[in-house]
Amino acid sequence: MAVTLDIARGNANAQTVSGIPVTAPAPAPASAADDRPTLIGLTRDELADAMGEIGVPEKQRRMRAAQLWHWLYVRGVSDFALMTNIAKDLRQQLDARFTIARPEIVSEQISVDGTRKWLFRFPPRGAGRPVEIETVYIPEEGRGTLCVSSQVGCTLTCTFCHTGTQKLVRNLTAEEILSQILMARDRLGDFPDAATPQGAVVPSEGRLVSNIVMMGMGEPLYNFENVKKALLIASDGDGLSLSKRRITLSTSGVVPEIARAGAEIGCMLAISLHAVNDDLRDVLVPINRKWRIRDLLDACRAYPGLSNAKRITFEYVMLKGVNDSDADARELVRLLKGIPAKINLIPFNPWPGSDYECSDWERIEQFADIVNRAGYASPIRTPRGRDIFAACGQLKSASERMRKKDREAVAAGA
Repeated sequence: MAVTLDIARGNANAQTVSGIPVTAPAPAPASAADDRPTLIGLTRDELADAMGEIGVPEKQRRMRAAQLWHWLYVRGVSDFALMTNIAKDLRQQLDARFTIARPEIVSEQISVDGTRKWLFRFPPRGAGRPVEIETVYIPEEGRGTLCVSSQVGCTLTCTFCHTGTQKLVRNLTAEEILSQILMARDRLGDFPDAATPQGAVVPSEGRLVSNIVMMGMGEPLYNFENVKKALLIASDGDGLSLSKRRITLSTSGVVPEIARAGAEIGCMLAISLHAVNDDLRDVLVPINRKWRIRDLLDACRAYPGLSNAKRITFEYVMLKGVNDSDADARELVRLLKGIPAKINLIPFNPWPGSDYECSDWERIEQFADIVNRAGYASPIRTPRGRDIFAACGQLKSASERMRKKDREAVAAGA
């Protein structure tokens, strides 16, 4: 039974929802004690190998893998019993050996602006206890953007980011990354024959989850292999079929992995820049002490496929009296010269204990004018979901990694 967390305490307008609405079919949740391996997140070849494990003849394995792929990523089923073009005895074998269950929803919150935030719970997988992450859906006219997490916690300690106050617990698996997309589509009725919950704020036409941004909890390039595997499955034309131009990976500047992301994943790139000199960026984004701004921008200039049609997005949080002067704007333009880019200006989203304030709106607009006059698109991101702590930089869960001796004691008891 899902438990509702009072994250929206003190906000009379925010809605907190628990359980499964009657307008949407309930996806089968994963049992905490279920030790069956999952089929979600496997490549086609790995699915074929899994079919061999239950005795499917070699000549049939690729065909069965294709059937499973269709049911998982086109139809969105989470129960083998619903796979009607697979023989009943094979479905029973699959169910006995594997799982395709969804994670547990701990809570679902709906902002006054229609933004949704889910808290999902996953198995320990080395952390000693079950772990939780947050995922956010942002509905807009013509598109619906899902902000996906890649890690439980984060190692980067960016001082303006709430997630940075949570120590890294563990990386998410490819299955857990994909499950965030599957769960969002379940909850919104975005799979064939599914119903959208009554009153949900969603795009008026087209796919409800049309864009993916790896901008949730964690640094995606510190979990490269799992993120790569998940995004390649998400962009597969015979499955979830999300265009790589609608998938954006955001990094704080893990320079050695940037070229790999372009070559091996091929998605859009976003850079969390936030400062125009190394001294300030060392404070705001401490990874800068390892890879300086010059190194980061050199990697951006060499990003595979970079063009005016495939620009890099530079994210710049507006901090009052810290990085928001006219001189900062002019230096930003100078730094980005020659890079096909747009600059997203992000009004700082407050969180308990933060030392920063958001720049005044007039100051943000003046900053944007300077950047725009230099020829760069410089949209000011409208804060979404602030009332439920779902806005950029506000995500965090209560998960902590158990000490090694405690994890060993739990494992011994099990």
